[in-house]
Amino acid sequence: MPERRPNRHEGAQASRADGLESGTEGRRRGASAARGMPGRRGGAGAGGGAGKMAAARRGSASPAPLPSVVLQVLLCLGGTYAALYVLATLLLIAYKSQAFSYPQDRLVLDLTLLLLTAALEAARWHCGTKGNLTETELPLAASLVLTVASSLLSVYFLLWQTLVLWADSVLSATLLVLHGLEATLQVVAIAAFIS
Repeated sequence: MPERRPNRHEGAQASRADGLESGTEGRRRGASAARGMPGRRGGAGAGGGAGKMAAARRGSASPAPLPSVVLQVLLCLGGTYAALYVLATLLLIAYKSQAFSYPQDRLVLDLTLLLLTAALEAARWHCGTKGNLTETELPLAASLVLTVASSLLSVYFLLWQTLVLWADSVLSATLLVLHGLEATLQVVAIAAFIS
């Protein structure tokens, strides 16, 4: 059988395909050389970039604990409510002393305990906020102890005060709920800061 010779069109297509392949390979080599990488795709240069990314990820794998945003919001809310609680309780004591027969010694005791509540609430708020924002356990632990002491005083105003009105019960119960939430979040935050 006679040997078939390619016609003019087939020869042009073949040379064009060869030119595309060599042009593509040349562009690859040029781009690799410009990046300082060897001519092969996926060579050592690609691995080096992945190694840098893995090293960057490893460095940020254990971020430092951030202050608890929920605890901070609750501390601000609790501090504001505590100030309003002290003011409202003071006004209620003034009202009760005028409207009812309030023994003088019991009036002095209730006012003294209310002032102690105000001092404890201010110290508790300061220690809790400082401990949460600086991520230190000691101020948060102090705030937790002050929260327990302030809760006991709230129980006094809820149950054992000389005259307990409905408004006293609502105010003290709300403060106790806020104290319970804050104490729970403080324990969680202390555990997170220690670990």
